[in-house]
Amino acid sequence: MLDIRRLRLEPEVVRDALVKRDPELIPIVEHVLLLDKERREGLMVVNELKAERNTASKQVGELKRKGEDAEELVATMRVTGDRISEIDHKIRTIDQELQDLLLTIPNTPLDEVPGGGEDENRTEKIWGDPPTFDFEPLPHWELGTSLDILDLTRGSKISGSGFSVLKGMGARLQRGLINYFLDVHTGEHGYTEVRVPYLVTRETMIGTGQLPKFEEESYVTTRDDLWLIPTAEVPITNLHRDELLSGMDLPVRYAGYSPCFRREAGAAGKDTRGLLRMHQFDKVELVRYEHPERSREALEELTREAEVLLERLGLHHRRILISSGDLGFSGAMTYDLEAWAPAVGQWLEVSSCTTFTDYQARRANLRFRPSQSEKPIFVHTLNASGLALPRIMAALLESYQERDGTVRLPDVLHPYVGCERLTPE
Repeated sequence: MLDIRRLRLEPEVVRDALVKRDPELIPIVEHVLLLDKERREGLMVVNELKAERNTASKQVGELKRKGEDAEELVATMRVTGDRISEIDHKIRTIDQELQDLLLTIPNTPLDEVPGGGEDENRTEKIWGDPPTFDFEPLPHWELGTSLDILDLTRGSKISGSGFSVLKGMGARLQRGLINYFLDVHTGEHGYTEVRVPYLVTRETMIGTGQLPKFEEESYVTTRDDLWLIPTAEVPITNLHRDELLSGMDLPVRYAGYSPCFRREAGAAGKDTRGLLRMHQFDKVELVRYEHPERSREALEELTREAEVLLERLGLHHRRILISSGDLGFSGAMTYDLEAWAPAVGQWLEVSSCTTFTDYQARRANLRFRPSQSEKPIFVHTLNASGLALPRIMAALLESYQERDGTVRLPDVLHPYVGCERLTPE
């Protein structure tokens, strides 16, 4: 969440930054500032009253030692005590309201993030050339059906729309991609692999900004109030919640595979064919804790680590700098990586690479002590998909298809899948 002290000391800076996201946020910010002022004024009054009560208490003791009447002073103390209790209760109420409001305010974009909505997203670079065919390329769902590696009909039968079944070499291809991604990130990029729970507490979801903002898009088990993770970012970022790390511990770099569960409540009717928008999908996630002075540089490194995989897979792709109006709730700056799917003629987002500055760290209380003589400060968190599987599968099938209905595989996948080509079984 945002630092209340920053709101207090730089209200215009915060307002200007949030206006780039959504002008309707400003009344919420104004209300937060009014509540904060009321809280601080209440604290000032209650501290003065407590000082008066302490002085009166000493005076009562002195009067009693002298055998003098202290009833009038005791009665005054009771009134003061009642007033203190009243103000303390009011401060606790304000504290809760402030906490609830701050959880609804998104992060402020970095200065270099372009203003505007989706139309202002900026293409930073494009890699490779789109594949060309001397025949009419098939969309991935038709290829998957003809190869007998994808069964959307039975996925819908057992779970409803937005679910799929991979079978035979389709399941093997997905497993190979996951293993390849993890091997590169752990073997070359310096990440520690973790396997994390797929159900997490409400507090964990709040820590990364999924709640309360995205409650309607999340799956929850009502009996236990445990939430199915929308991404491994959620449990991995919370691994060190409420811990105080040493400056020597940074950077912390974790890579983890998980299935991801999303209701996609706001996406009804959009990209519903094939693997383009699923309620359950697999993804390898990268998460970093960085020193604040390195977080911007770390974003470039993180994005590059995801791009390397796309290049080695030989997929035509581009890097997009996301505008302030299209930026994710907790993000301060994001690059999207999009792979080209030639048969459907679309750019498919396969990774979102984000620095959250200290926004998530404040929610999850992720701190470190730079040195023994310095006070603890919040880490900066970052994450990226490295990579998301369904759309990678779609782009691979469509880009590497042959006239005879087979699909060539990139060289790097041969040892992971155990073949060079997918053919009908």
